[in-house]
Amino acid sequence: LEELDDFSDSGSDYEATMKATKRRKQAVPGPWPPKRPRRKAALKVTSSPSSSPIPTAADPSLQQHSRGTSRQASPRPVTRVNEGNRGISAEDIYDAVCSGKSAMVTVVDEWLDSYKLSREAGLLVLINFIVQSCGCKGVVSREMFDSMQNAEIISTLTKEFNEDSVNYPLCTPGPQLKRFKAGLCEFARVLVRSCRNSLIYDEHLFPSLLALLTGLSDSQVRAFRHTSTLLAMKLMTGLVEVAVIVSVQLQTTQRRYDMENSKRAHDRASDRLEELQASISELQENREEVSSLMNATFRGVFVHRYRDRLPEIRAACIEELGMWLKTDPEDFLNDGCLKYLGWTLHDKQSPVRLQCVRALQGLYQENEFIGRLELFTSRFKERILSMVLDKDSDVAVEVVNLLLLIQQKTEEGLREDECGHIYPLVYASHRGLASAAGVFLYNKLKSVIASDNQGNDKSENAAFFQIFISFYIQSEFHEHGAYLVDSLWGVAGSELRDWETMTALLLQDAGLMYEEEGALIELMMCAIRQAAQATPPVGRTQGKKILSMKDKKVQEQDRRRITAHFIPLLPQLLAKYSADAGKVSLLLKAPLYFDLEMYNSSPQLEKHLDLLLSQTCGIVEKHTEVTVLEACAHLASTLCSDRYTFSSRAHLAFSQLVDSLTECFSTYLSDLLQGTADDDDVYSAATALKRIAALSSAKDPTGWKLFDSCLELLKGRMESRELDKELMVSALKCAAFHLMWAKVNAVNSTPAEAELKHLKKEVRLFCRVCQNCLSLNQAEIRDQAFELLCDLLLLYSVSSARSEPALQTLVHLPSDSLRSEMAAFLLDYVFSDTEDAELNVEGEEEMKITLLQRKRNQLAGYCKLVIYGVLDLTAATDVFKHYSKYFKDFGDIIKETVSKSKLISPVQSAKTVCLSLQQLFSEMLTEDHSRQDLGEIRDLAKRLAMSFGIDLHRVRKPLVALHMDGIRFAFRDPQEGEEQHPNKAFLEILSEFSFKLLQQDRAQLAAFLKSECPSGALSWPPVRLYQRSLEVRSSSKPREQEEGGDAVSSHDTPVAKRKRTTAQGSVSSTVRGSWLDSSSIHSSLHTPALTSTVQRQPTKQLASRKPRATESDISSGLTEPESQDEFSSGSQMRKVKPTKRRQLSSSQTGPTLDQQDLNSNLTLLSLIEDDNEEREEPEIEDYESDSERDSTYTLV
Repeated sequence: LEELDDFSDSGSDYEATMKATKRRKQAVPGPWPPKRPRRKAALKVTSSPSSSPIPTAADPSLQQHSRGTSRQASPRPVTRVNEGNRGISAEDIYDAVCSGKSAMVTVVDEWLDSYKLSREAGLLVLINFIVQSCGCKGVVSREMFDSMQNAEIISTLTKEFNEDSVNYPLCTPGPQLKRFKAGLCEFARVLVRSCRNSLIYDEHLFPSLLALLTGLSDSQVRAFRHTSTLLAMKLMTGLVEVAVIVSVQLQTTQRRYDMENSKRAHDRASDRLEELQASISELQENREEVSSLMNATFRGVFVHRYRDRLPEIRAACIEELGMWLKTDPEDFLNDGCLKYLGWTLHDKQSPVRLQCVRALQGLYQENEFIGRLELFTSRFKERILSMVLDKDSDVAVEVVNLLLLIQQKTEEGLREDECGHIYPLVYASHRGLASAAGVFLYNKLKSVIASDNQGNDKSENAAFFQIFISFYIQSEFHEHGAYLVDSLWGVAGSELRDWETMTALLLQDAGLMYEEEGALIELMMCAIRQAAQATPPVGRTQGKKILSMKDKKVQEQDRRRITAHFIPLLPQLLAKYSADAGKVSLLLKAPLYFDLEMYNSSPQLEKHLDLLLSQTCGIVEKHTEVTVLEACAHLASTLCSDRYTFSSRAHLAFSQLVDSLTECFSTYLSDLLQGTADDDDVYSAATALKRIAALSSAKDPTGWKLFDSCLELLKGRMESRELDKELMVSALKCAAFHLMWAKVNAVNSTPAEAELKHLKKEVRLFCRVCQNCLSLNQAEIRDQAFELLCDLLLLYSVSSARSEPALQTLVHLPSDSLRSEMAAFLLDYVFSDTEDAELNVEGEEEMKITLLQRKRNQLAGYCKLVIYGVLDLTAATDVFKHYSKYFKDFGDIIKETVSKSKLISPVQSAKTVCLSLQQLFSEMLTEDHSRQDLGEIRDLAKRLAMSFGIDLHRVRKPLVALHMDGIRFAFRDPQEGEEQHPNKAFLEILSEFSFKLLQQDRAQLAAFLKSECPSGALSWPPVRLYQRSLEVRSSSKPREQEEGGDAVSSHDTPVAKRKRTTAQGSVSSTVRGSWLDSSSIHSSLHTPALTSTVQRQPTKQLASRKPRATESDISSGLTEPESQDEFSSGSQMRKVKPTKRRQLSSSQTGPTLDQQDLNSNLTLLSLIEDDNEEREEPEIEDYESDSERDSTYTLV
């Protein structure tokens, strides 16, 4: 497009120069064809000097001339045809577009037939269709069409909108939106395609249509602006396609002409030359005509709307720009157009950034475009790299895909430090982003392998694992192998399923280094899990995915392959790495993913089962690490399952192992009980007991009758105060597992009454021992005793025996002393910061996390005792009163406990909440009365009040009971030596629950307050504050003036109280009930839904006025620089400097309504913005990536 390349010859800063070479023979002179001069004139639309694709200097005096252009009637007579018998109507086209079922070609053909009968009538139908598509109920009449200019028509239509018309077809939610938008876009595409050989060049249809769309796109009404911009952009895309076709035809015809002209004179066909010359001239005229239309649309619509306030409009513009760049690179693929994509990368709305990145993907996919993109790449690569951490995951995924294209297609690619922005994303919690980063990493690894493997005999997969292991080690995200494997599973599935290569690397003697072996084993086990379970790791699941039949078939095939390959090799791997606790604990997980029935398929495989059992038993006897013993116990539990026919062999192997361990322990028991055992004896006994305890979690240990021995050992050690940590923790576990298995056996059989009584006695004795352990200064013993108590009390509770009446004998309730001991443990060791302070050293972050996990486990165990009725609800006060202070660490557990307690007994739960606040208040009085402490208790009360939910009728009784308890507490009789009514300040805390009360309950409680409080107490500040919180106020009365109170709506629905704030510059009214003072004129809220930022004041402001950018301006975040130099020279993007919007007083807003009727203008407030509001063009904000400040990606 010549016009897109150089606008300096144009008569104004934007002029739709319709070339008239084709029409030179017409009698009427002038730049516009005589057919419809008003149509052509209307194409001149305002543009700022910086609005061109390649900005040039322009005459500012012409900036406003198009808005004053009058629409004159056509000079030739118009033949009027009966409108009712014309054919297709605007409603017919609209219905066809909305339904999405009609063949759009037929609809367009019907309209074209009517247009050919009467151009004005046909165009009027099309205009009314556009108006109806905007959601406007108005209709453009023939008289309006002939006598009014575009601006006047649009102004008239604007007034046809209802103030309730915040929705229009393009913003209607649901499937209807997609259907209508697709139909509208298809209509525009088919219209251009049907007219490309004829009506595009008739100087009437498309100039008039684009003139109207340009005017509508400049409207203040969002519906007009959005719909017309979308249509104009789609028409522009069609015109670009037509321009490309015409250019190809022109080049072909020119080649034919040159070939014919190059012949010798006597061989030339003069008729042929004349025909080709005429075709060339016609095609050139067509090309110029289309270029003029494209120029008009680009300069009149795109340049303004790509920075519109509405993100949907900006996204539509950028999406179509990407199409133009790719379809017609000769005219559009230059720095003057690419700059719009570069600027839009900084848009604040993710849909716009997404369309921008997708447009760039389409460009970088084409090899022939790479050279033209060099300057763009160098300018905006840094911004693109920062967008991999975009807070919108869809944008980040597309950015990673774009960077992969840049890496593959461009000559320079990405440097290693630039690739470092993408590598960590393979550990991101968002699976789509992690998979995209996995594809990038895989391509990078393959390119490195290709360059390193030249002349190397090593297999490609072996080389892949070597470099893959190196990446995993260097990334330093250990124990996150499952996420790395999942990221690469889609693109490198064949390599990660190459079990043969992995096991060969592990079994060869001179293969991998020690650290590399550990990394490969971890990655191999992660790949086995991924293949066998066909599910992503924790944190990457997006809802419950149901596997398809094809996926299930692949999963079964993978399991069979894994089982067949690892059954013979796993014993060898266990034998090689049996001394390494970390590696062997990983390898022991492999059989959990096997198809274990295959062990019975042949005698050869049964031998491998015996080898696996012997290796496992050997590992138990060799190791004392908890992770290894737990892995062995898990494997033992799986192999001993009764569903497998070989389970008897597994039972035998592990029973023999426990026999030997029990015998070892028994040899040292007498010395331990007598106190004559040395350190070696204690260590041997402790390790044997530790192994037995680990296996007891998977195998019933009651047959070895170790309970009495362990109990005697615990009693003896506590009496002698010889507290060996390993020995006592293992003894506690063994005894507890004995009691747990005994309960299971009692449920599965019918034991005698004597056996049940004996078992209950054992439970009572063990609980007494554990209670004594709670006061020890050994943290490991103390913690283990508390956790086992929580489990056993729950297992032998009343609720556990409801389904088995015969087991009522076994019910064991905790004694009062045990309850108090457990509550004291909670306060001393869970809700305590002493241990955290001890660990507040650099490098001990992992220890702090472990400690927090242990505390959470202990708190959850205690809360379960409350929820299941083992402890009274009043015991929960020790938990509830720490809800606010420890919300970060335990908030979810406490919140769930509060919620469950309401299901047990709503009234008792509310009383417990009140009791916890009373306890805190009493503690505050005994220590030191402080307003700060009272404020903290009020904050806790606010948080607890929110737990009562929004169904106020359901919580009436609990809330009234809470208030009555609180009032009684506030006015209870003083103790000896106390001042009169020391608890009266508790009413301030109680007032935080008042906003949840219904009106009738407020009155009841107000009366109860007067009956309880002594004479003269009603004037006390806390009492007055509480009384105000019970008052019912009308919604018109500002609730902020009532200190400490809350307002209720006319429907008795409570609203949260807010602190009163006065906006700077606002004018407060003396008339409290005035509608005008409460309207949006004086508010600093967002402008209504149907608004625009198009109409702006001139850039030059009076000296007395301070230029500022409104919030709506800033939302766009885009403005082009003054010249192309700002793009090509690499100057930094400028920052938006937002300032506060100045609120207008009633005296200021009056003159801005153009003396029109006040009511009509107030009606239009929901549609348009105040024309007189001063604005400042927002400039490009070079803010960091959204993600750099607020990334939602977490490394899992």
